[in-house]
Amino acid sequence: MSSRTLPLLFINLGGEMLYILDQRLRAQNIPADKAKKVMNDIITTMFNKKFLEELFKPQELYSKKALRTVFDRLAHASIMRLNQASMDKLYDLMTMAFKYQVLLCPRPKDILLVSFNHMDAIKDFVKDTPSILSQVDETYRQLIEMYTPLSSGEFQLIRQTLLIFFQDMHIRVSIFLKDKVQNSNGRFVLPTSGPVPHGTQVPGLIRIFSCTGEEITRLKFNNGGNYTTALREGSFDIFGDRVTKLGTNMYSVSRPVETHMSGTSKNSAQHTKVSAAPNPLAKEELNLLARLMGGLEVQKPGNADTDFRINLFATDEEEEEALISRPDELSYGVINIQATKLF
Repeated sequence: MSSRTLPLLFINLGGEMLYILDQRLRAQNIPADKAKKVMNDIITTMFNKKFLEELFKPQELYSKKALRTVFDRLAHASIMRLNQASMDKLYDLMTMAFKYQVLLCPRPKDILLVSFNHMDAIKDFVKDTPSILSQVDETYRQLIEMYTPLSSGEFQLIRQTLLIFFQDMHIRVSIFLKDKVQNSNGRFVLPTSGPVPHGTQVPGLIRIFSCTGEEITRLKFNNGGNYTTALREGSFDIFGDRVTKLGTNMYSVSRPVETHMSGTSKNSAQHTKVSAAPNPLAKEELNLLARLMGGLEVQKPGNADTDFRINLFATDEEEEEALISRPDELSYGVINIQATKLF
């Protein structure tokens, strides 16, 4: 697996989180000054210099539970509060949106373009706050510096690492179901036609070479689609919306969004259970997580004059029902880590 995947995963999931929170803040008519403070506080924490120094170090991806803990902490880095059901729904929407974007990228390197789209949107959120904007610009520079020199093969490894991370996540999202890009079992419908990325050939041919590099056999097969060859490098418009809009805010037009576990009932929901067997890498991962979270300065809860709650459901009753029906193994508690005590 690639050791350079974590920054892209974090930034893209963080971008999706900000889209959703911005939509909910507006939908619940939160006063503009409070809404702006929430977005500024979260973005400030997300792009904290110390935090990013740990994030950009080459390292393996964290487990799903560890990464969820980081986003729990990040979402509460302001005066806003989310209860367990709303946090579950927020994380489900974040992960499924980015998973779909990764699947739709015509070529692995386009994951970087998706990341830039998220970064541009985040810059727009803080365009009136120069100090925070400079933090985002610095991260933009680091992304360019780290990822633009990478080869196609390295981006392919990054894409495979992301897909391995997402492979067991099959949450149904109402927007995707309505747009018919997701099946009822939570799996995405991917296009089997259209232009192939520049520099690649239309699928349908297998060539076999000798040990000296001489082609000795050609076998043809049915590719199951109607593919065309890309015209030139950089012609992203030939992919339509598949690249130019990946990573942009799909919540800019307010639509109700629901999430459901895949399956026909609660009992048949397909999900991966956490193994009870001890993890030999648990201590190492805890240490890495502690270092990463050491830069997260979270607002202390409990100030009734300023704190407010955001609900990702239409009503409080729906939120309570979702909390009751949520499978136990998908409920994550917020872990408070004192990083200094681990070393």
